[in-house]
Amino acid sequence: MHVSSLYRYPVKSMRGIALEKALIEPIGLAGDRRWMVVDERGRFVTRREAPAMAQIEAFEVPEGMLLRHPGQGELVVKTPDAPLADVTIWKDALSIPAAGSEATEFLSAIVGRPVRLTHKPDSIPRPVDMTYGAAGEEVGLADGFPILVTTEESLAALNGQLDHTVTMTRFRPNIVLSGTSEAWAEDCWKRIRIGGLVLRIVKPCARCIIVTQDPETGERHHGNEPINTLRQMGRQATNGIIFGQNAIPETRAEIAVGDEVEILEEGETNLVPLKKR
Repeated sequence: MHVSSLYRYPVKSMRGIALEKALIEPIGLAGDRRWMVVDERGRFVTRREAPAMAQIEAFEVPEGMLLRHPGQGELVVKTPDAPLADVTIWKDALSIPAAGSEATEFLSAIVGRPVRLTHKPDSIPRPVDMTYGAAGEEVGLADGFPILVTTEESLAALNGQLDHTVTMTRFRPNIVLSGTSEAWAEDCWKRIRIGGLVLRIVKPCARCIIVTQDPETGERHHGNEPINTLRQMGRQATNGIIFGQNAIPETRAEIAVGDEVEILEEGETNLVPLKKR
């Protein structure tokens, strides 16, 4: 089994970048989801309610972040240090720096309502859910955990049931693995090693409407797929429709596409089936 793909998402819910190698830090891939769009109330904004964000490319540059959109052109946003904005992401409340008016105008024109761009420096903590994490373990601005792991075999099993196949980019993983013993093998992993990196698998990833959107345009072409098919395949658990596994790094290391993967610990599936009424 080996690493087949690596992805970083510089701004939450904007396009990702495929990498050949990546530094994995305690809070995730270096540079992964340290920026986030928020509305006038400070509530985080994603493709769920603003699918046009799928059309925005984001690249780290020395000054901060380069944003590119086919209709709005390009904008370089300097990494802000002030003023602080009170923001919320799910149940977490943070005070983090907000970018200036140029970023606000650029993004608001794309999203169609007033929004701001914010940046979370590593010095501002955001603990992971203590139900699954340990004291001192943190996450950036991903939904809940530092790393999302998926496998090519599970995607192949899903595509085998779909009328219109989907790519792995629908699921916005960080680390994609290939060569597992079977589809959904990742459900039984507890800890894996990739070179000097050790990952603890902590929770199956419940999927939302974003996986029904074209990852390049944000449009929905085939209704509620692939969610409906995942449900029919028995991928429904108490926390939602599952594809992929959330993980927490136990070490800091650089990994690369092609690296071998070792299963350090496995056991029973971590999917808790939804009881039939």
